Amino acid sequence: METQKIINYNRIAKAIEFIRQNFKKQPGLDEIAEHVSLSPFHFQRLFLEWAGTSPKKFLQYINIQYAKQLLKESNDISLFDTAYKTGLSGTGRLHDLFIKIEGMTPAEYKNDGKNLNINYAIGESPFGELIVASTDKGLCYMAFSSLKEIAVKELKERFPKANYSEQTDPFQQAALSVFQNDWTKPHEIKLHLKGTDFQLKVWEALLKIPTGHLATYNRIAQEIGNPKASRAVGSAIGSNPIAFIIPCHRVIQSSGIIGGYMWGSTRKTAIIGWEAARNIEEHESV
Repeated sequence: METQKIINYNRIAKAIEFIRQNFKKQPGLDEIAEHVSLSPFHFQRLFLEWAGTSPKKFLQYINIQYAKQLLKESNDISLFDTAYKTGLSGTGRLHDLFIKIEGMTPAEYKNDGKNLNINYAIGESPFGELIVASTDKGLCYMAFSSLKEIAVKELKERFPKANYSEQTDPFQQAALSVFQNDWTKPHEIKLHLKGTDFQLKVWEALLKIPTGHLATYNRIAQEIGNPKASRAVGSAIGSNPIAFIIPCHRVIQSSGIIGGYMWGSTRKTAIIGWEAARNIEEHESV
């Protein structure tokens, strides 16, 4: 049975899809509320509870001109280096997270997870349900999914020879804590990833993109020292096994168009707008 949080996200997602498709027309509150079959008052309240900002401001955050502005502001390489070198994944919402990546051994990579013991559980986020899975070394998989059976099937396809147990552990709890509102205590998230050296470099570069900022595929290619590898970078980003924490949602086209996302363009739009709202809120409160 769906929880109220998931029901609310589904309503918000429908509204965001409408905004995403019609942002050039600058739809008003009444029009968006009517599209999701709510009164303007109830829709405004629901949206504020979910996004922390009004539908009008959210519309601004996902506007192409706003995206282009963020890309321009992020053009200073020190913005990435400062966050990374100080051991932080970024500023804003994830400012106190320290994320460690460990690649799987050649044997683990080659043998499809043989001898790995993987725990998995279904969790909740502001963007719908997701599956989280971990080995004894860290989080190995996190993906949005509305159906548990499909989520578990896709997990097992990544590690077909592993041993599985449906149970929650501290690695999963640390990962899910990124969606909580209490950021007063530092968290450390450890990732145990199956990927090529190139993929690991790309995923590490994604961690350098501060919260509330965006980057392009070409920018990531430059960041890893291979400026002509934009297409390969796109492929590596599309193979990201850790939703949200490795922020592939922060990579968009150079034109400012948000583009595709493994877990749906509407969800990508929702995350970008949600992070932008919180990032601005934090800066205004300082």
